[in-house]
Amino acid sequence: MADPLFDTPAARLVAEAVPGDNAMALSVGELSGRLKRMVEGEFGHVRLRGEISGYKRVASGHSYLALKDDSAVIDGVMWKGNSASLAFRPEDGVEVIATGRLTTYPGRSKYQIIIERMELAGAGALMALLERNKARFDAEGLFAKSRARAPLPFMPRVIGVVTSGTGAVIRDILHRLEDRCPTHVVVWPVKVQGQGAAEEIAAAIRGFDALPASDAAGANAVPRPDLVIVARGGGSIEDLWAFNEEPVVRAVAGCAIPIISAVGHETDTTLCDHAADLRAPTPTAAAEIAVPVLADLRYTLDAMSARTARCANRHVERGRERLTALARLLPSRDRLLGPQRQRMDEAATRADRALERRVAGARGALDRVAGAIRPATLDRRLEAARRSLADVGRLVESLNPDRILERGYARVTTRDGGTVTSATAARDAGALTLHFRHQELVDVSVAGTVEEAAPRPHVRRKQKPDQPTLL
Repeated sequence: MADPLFDTPAARLVAEAVPGDNAMALSVGELSGRLKRMVEGEFGHVRLRGEISGYKRVASGHSYLALKDDSAVIDGVMWKGNSASLAFRPEDGVEVIATGRLTTYPGRSKYQIIIERMELAGAGALMALLERNKARFDAEGLFAKSRARAPLPFMPRVIGVVTSGTGAVIRDILHRLEDRCPTHVVVWPVKVQGQGAAEEIAAAIRGFDALPASDAAGANAVPRPDLVIVARGGGSIEDLWAFNEEPVVRAVAGCAIPIISAVGHETDTTLCDHAADLRAPTPTAAAEIAVPVLADLRYTLDAMSARTARCANRHVERGRERLTALARLLPSRDRLLGPQRQRMDEAATRADRALERRVAGARGALDRVAGAIRPATLDRRLEAARRSLADVGRLVESLNPDRILERGYARVTTRDGGTVTSATAARDAGALTLHFRHQELVDVSVAGTVEEAAPRPHVRRKQKPDQPTLL
């Protein structure tokens, strides 16, 4: 018996025909076909005014783009034949009037316009806004930083990157930095497209600039970057519009850290590029600009070291060459020392002969006097020497000036010890000393003076002898 609670259309497990229900179940393809016929029948010929966005031409020759205004976006397709007949080259931001028909694309459940003809309608609204903002910022001096071109650090220790944390851009940057020169990278993940992206990008740039110059706060503090890279992949102008907004431009222009702008591809230009210190055509190129090639630096250092060694060796070699050249001008050692060697050999030969002669003569003399060296001979020679010494002693005794004092004579001297030999000398001396013989000793205690007895004849005084005389 069926349970009435589970016998309702919403609770059935298997679809069944319900009596009185005329709505047939359509397949997705049938519904898409009906919508396609309805749209194409209602909008078989339309003219749209809008701004080109995301234009690209594929290898087959077909062109794909989007037309947009400030409230809506519609995709468009232009087949190869119509694309080739265009009188201008479509670019993003160009406002055009497209003529074609609407259709649907069942594969993605969306509608699009098949463009048969397209003409220029004037400058696009976004491009006009971009140009107005560019002129305003330039007048304020926000682009003066890029014109001054602050020098980038040659080898930054820390690089800050402002980009999406999950995109391919950060992987490309890290991979290129790893290949060229491994560096400490600090990533500040932000939204790079859509609502709020500009505020996050500006906050990240200001956050890097507000970091302290050193990590004195602790080991886990985020280091201040030496260089900041603001990066995003390519896209349409509306995809990159966040980098044209005023908060981002002012944050880049006011940042004290050097900034490289790497937004989009080489053909993409944003106002952030004008405010940065340097613009890179791609994020990968920004990584290449930021750091040198470590292998090239090592090669350069090795080359400089080799050049230094070569210069030093060259200096030594040149000195050795000059020394060798000067040495050739000097006479040889044998030529310089030859005469001295010859004289030394001759002197050595003469010395040997002289020594031999001297030894032979001494040996002969020794042989001659050897017989005379006997005790008796020595006694005789000693006795003769004694007699000779006694004779000399007697002669000396006889010449003693005090010897005559034993016979009653006295020896007269001056006070200073000079011998007085004449009356004139006595008068000249004035005070005299008389020396007598007394018990084998000379008594010199008697003093006297000379009195003038008669006038002295005028005779020339003899010069006082230098030495006393016995006569």
